[in-house]
Formats: sequence, C-alpha cells, structure tokens
Amino acid sequence: MSIIPIIGVRIMLRVLQRAGFFVVRQVGSHLRLENPLTKKLVTLPMHAGDLSRKMVATILKQAGISLQDFLRLLGK
Repeated sequence: MSIIPIIGVRIMLRVLQRAGFFVVRQVGSHLRLENPLTKKLVTLPMHAGDLSRKMVATILKQAGISLQDFLRLLGK
C-alpha cells in the first residue's frame, strides 16, 4: 500500500500555497502555480473528484516537494 494519500484538488491547492506557490494564471479548468523562490511551475487540474495517487506524485515531482514535506504540510 502506498503512503501517498488520495486527496481533493482544493486540499492540494492549500498544500502548494503553504509551500510558497502562488496562482499565476488559469486556463480553463487548470491552474498554473509558481514558486517565486525556486522558480518551479506546477499545473493543477481543477476537475471534480479526488486526485489519484499517481497525479499527486506527479504534482509533487513538478513542485520539487518531498513526500515527507508534503505529509508535514498536509498535517499528517
């Protein structure tokens, strides 16, 4: 069983904002976030339903956030 949780899009958005990301723009149902310190860009799909474990892992990789930091920001 994977440690990566299945979470909602809005929860992922809050975690990314806690990590220093800001919304740069929105095109359709996708948000583009940027961290001004690391210059990392992340695309977050704002679709209904939860993000799969694979999608969460992909977003974390784009953001350069480790699993341990993610769980700490998530509050678990």
